[in-house]
Amino acid sequence: MDRFLSNTVSRIDAKGRVSVPAHFRAVVQKRGYSELYALRCLDLPAMDVGGLDLLDRYEQRIALEDPFLQTADDMSFFCHGDGTFLKLDQDGRITMSDFLREHTGISSEVAFVGRGNFFQIWEPGRLAAYGAQARARLLQLRQGTKPGERPE
Repeated sequence: MDRFLSNTVSRIDAKGRVSVPAHFRAVVQKRGYSELYALRCLDLPAMDVGGLDLLDRYEQRIALEDPFLQTADDMSFFCHGDGTFLKLDQDGRITMSDFLREHTGISSEVAFVGRGNFFQIWEPGRLAAYGAQARARLLQLRQGTKPGERPE
């Protein structure tokens, strides 16, 4: 498997560490990531986590912008200055720093969610609420209705 798929919840230990799911660690190893990078999601209380290819994706987009405009500067701040490196220890754990906890609301448990080429970390209750909203939006699309409209 070479993609981050599925989801799982893990408890944070007394030292503030949490085990990254084994199937996610297998993808990390297969992709040759020596370290992980976590970025705050702009519109969600979650962190996007991946290898340096995650940064590459954002940098390619920044390169399309005029470097003298605020948009390029804001995008650079977002991907270069508003994230953190995560180190996996020998047992496959990462430390849940204050930086991660403040943005996500994580306290005692972490939800890991596969997103294909990267994964996210969430507070489990917030993930459940977001998942319900996402499924509702997709159901409305399937039924051909607009948000708030009832199917006929």
